[in-house]
Amino acid sequence: MTPRGQSGASRKLATEGHVEALNQVFALFRLNYHNQYYAAYPGADQLNQIKKLWLEALSDYPVEHILKGARHAIEHSEYLPTLNRMLECCQQGLGELGLPHPRDAYVEACRAATPKSAQAWSHPAVYLAGRDSDWFFLANNTERTSWPVFKAHYDQYCARVLRGESLEIPAPAALEKAPEKPLAREEQLARLKALREQTGL
Repeated sequence: MTPRGQSGASRKLATEGHVEALNQVFALFRLNYHNQYYAAYPGADQLNQIKKLWLEALSDYPVEHILKGARHAIEHSEYLPTLNRMLECCQQGLGELGLPHPRDAYVEACRAATPKSAQAWSHPAVYLAGRDSDWFFLANNTERTSWPVFKAHYDQYCARVLRGESLEIPAPAALEKAPEKPLAREEQLARLKALREQTGL
């Protein structure tokens, strides 16, 4: 199964990494569910069609998470997982780490008010992916254009979380300078007087 044989907009988001991950997933299934596997996928043509279907459905998830979902399915079931079960395993893994589904993260990033760093984000990965995608870009482009860009960044941050890294949102003060408090009238007059003395006006 190779990505070059895929066609149609539905597979735009699937990468070489996703194809390789899916091949690994089916190899794991073959090893762990030998008899069930060959009963479910008796021929190469049928298997390739199934893989294409799975690839389309799983392309929203980071590569590392697909592999983790497969391991979770194997560890918790004696039966060969269906696509629906695999999706549940992937979604459960994201939720356990506090990561929203990629599509939900995208919507959250697009709808966030300004200043972005001061919002209550569901997970730092959402903010960081939005920042790296460029807030202006997300706000001023169609979903068709901005979603793949956001998803690529979000996948990278999800992968870092899956590897055990802790992400943090930078403090608002470090990014967006708070407006200065207006000076009292006496202070304004004192500064004006000093300025006049310095300039000789």
